[in-house]
Amino acid sequence: MPRPSLRAVFQNWNAYEAPLRTKMALVLKNNAIKLKNRSNCCGNHGEPGC
Repeated sequence: MPRPSLRAVFQNWNAYEAPLRTKMALVLKNNAIKLKNRSNCCGNHGEPGC
């Protein structure tokens, strides 16, 4: 699976409509999932951090 681009990261961040606190929580949660599974994607496409 190809690594996500920096552009995709910013698109997910801007497209997801939620308060900053929620976005930050999703970034932490999704990155923890990626680390646990040793993958480039957490499976929650379109969310910040994925």
